[in-house]
Amino acid sequence: MSVIESTTPTHPRPDGQDRYTISEVAAWTGLTAHTLRWYERIGLMPHVDRSHTGQRRFTNRDLRWLAFVGKLRLTGMPVASMVRYAELVREGDHTFAERRELLETTRRDVVSRMAELQDTLAVLDIKISHYGEA
Repeated sequence: MSVIESTTPTHPRPDGQDRYTISEVAAWTGLTAHTLRWYERIGLMPHVDRSHTGQRRFTNRDLRWLAFVGKLRLTGMPVASMVRYAELVREGDHTFAERRELLETTRRDVVSRMAELQDTLAVLDIKISHYGEA
């Protein structure tokens, strides 16, 4: 089981019976259908299967990927970097080093932002304490 799989909630349907419409995925992820289509258009989503009528059919794997993309978004990773990461995933295992470097760079940025937020929190706590004494 991958890290992504172990940190995402159970999906509504078991693997093999997991064919979701774009509206179901939008409801599940909180993303809009427009955003899901955009993710596909820019290459952030891997190929999404289509029904015989052309409707997108997402799988649990797609939901896991979208959960991971959501985490990357929370880190502040630029969309271009997320798209690059998705491209590297599609290229295969020989891209592990480059993927790792992208994630390590993002991690450093997150740690730096967390330190800034901790400093900001300390200032707020001092101010709150000051007003509590008044």
